[in-house]
Amino acid sequence: MLDFRILGRLEVVRDGAAVELTGRRTISALVLLLLEVNRVVPAERMIEALWGEEPPPTAQTALRNTVSQLRKLLGNESIETRPPGYALRVDDDAIDLARVERRLAAAGDARGAERLQLLRDALAEWRGPPFQDIPYATFLQGEARRIEELELLLQESLIDAELEAGADAELVPRIESLVGQHPSRERLRGQLMLALYRSGRQAEALQAYHDARRMLADELGLEPSPALRRLHGSILRQEAALEPAAAPADEPGEMGQLSDVAAALLDGRLVPVLASAPDVAAELAERFAYPAGEVLETSRVSQYAASTRGHGPLHDELRARASAHGEPTAVHRFFASLPPVLRERGLPHQLIVTTDYDGALERAFAEAGEEVDVVAYLAAGPHRGRFCHLTPDGAVRVIEAPSEYAAELSLDRRTVILRVRGRADTSSSGEWESFVVTEDDHLEYLRRADVAAALPVGLAANLRRSHFLFLGYAVRDWCLRLVLGRVCPETPLAYRSWAIAHAPGLAERELWAAVGVDFVGAPLEPYVDALARTVGTEVEA
Repeated sequence: MLDFRILGRLEVVRDGAAVELTGRRTISALVLLLLEVNRVVPAERMIEALWGEEPPPTAQTALRNTVSQLRKLLGNESIETRPPGYALRVDDDAIDLARVERRLAAAGDARGAERLQLLRDALAEWRGPPFQDIPYATFLQGEARRIEELELLLQESLIDAELEAGADAELVPRIESLVGQHPSRERLRGQLMLALYRSGRQAEALQAYHDARRMLADELGLEPSPALRRLHGSILRQEAALEPAAAPADEPGEMGQLSDVAAALLDGRLVPVLASAPDVAAELAERFAYPAGEVLETSRVSQYAASTRGHGPLHDELRARASAHGEPTAVHRFFASLPPVLRERGLPHQLIVTTDYDGALERAFAEAGEEVDVVAYLAAGPHRGRFCHLTPDGAVRVIEAPSEYAAELSLDRRTVILRVRGRADTSSSGEWESFVVTEDDHLEYLRRADVAAALPVGLAANLRRSHFLFLGYAVRDWCLRLVLGRVCPETPLAYRSWAIAHAPGLAERELWAAVGVDFVGAPLEPYVDALARTVGTEVEA
């Protein structure tokens, strides 16, 4: 049994006894493998990290000796030789950093005492700054900053949980200390304002806002975020919503904002943004150990290609994925169930943004007997760089004059689905070192394209005045914000918006907090079920 502790002085415990680690390169090599646990770390990368840009001719031999030494310390089975390098094979829970990240993710779906305990257990893993005892480990500086950021995020998450549990005055000294260490952190500033207000110190809470505004202007030339400005206004008005309130017992996870989302949905100013389907190429490449990003010999490539020609596990998996691709989910069916509710209340239909081409959303509307207009971006062919309009009667019209194409796309008539997705341009030599083309490759096209100029003027106006509901957002779906940036670049997400995802990771929470988007950690289907009940419609499973 192995246990690795990197959140402080590096420690390794094997079968209950401390392992004595000696030698700078041995320790550094172990840390490299720990940070990529259960993934192959290329030998060339390890050599560069251990010896710098000009390694000695004996570096390969020295690296093998270093790995051999680690195997003696940890057990032969713990480190696997696998081209193009080495992998540390241990259970994720054997590493304190992995335990912390797992608990933080679980805390996103928990409530009350369970959430508090998960966050406190995660913070208890910290014993000090990471990697301080590893000399000359400059290659770890970026990772050290990431881990320090993780600790700060945990501190903020714990303060949020304690505020939700009713704590206030006792939190003020701790938050003030953190604000002193991280003065530009707006989330901490907001937490301080809220704790002061709930402690009966409204004037000090307002002063805390002015301090934050002055610091941001003087140091960074910025105004406070929309979220901080909203909190300031709420404190001025002494809104009852500032007081702690328990989430309804029948709502899973962080669903206390359902009524706000439902209200935005029904007033015609909420644009759902649906995450694309899982990146099958990248997922299967990792699952079947296809070395994405590596240039391979032809013989190796043919081995992988053969597995898709009637035999092999990759072929079987691709067939299974293909049969399920395009099937509507509860999320798709929920939006397809809305038109009757909207018509009954005299409300406009919805504009829905998606980056997927699998047709699941359109199929859900067809199954519900609802017509839709589909506006799709053309990333290839003779009309490349234009949008086309797929009408309910099957006609396809290229939108040559977007400023004049408004009457044909009326939300008063029916739902409009805006599909935006680029294509992978593999013609440019030197950029494609892998035979695996992933979602990111398709979106690289959109990063350069002037999508906004081709968008019908009515849809662009709708986007500019809307809230957004990001559903199923994950790191791989950074494309959602990229797409919005290209479709409507002047939209600063100034209106209140929400992001919903199950077991959100650190990057998701930090990203959305930075732009003032409310993050709800909840499984999508239970969330949609609860939203359907709030709106007053039913969704078939």
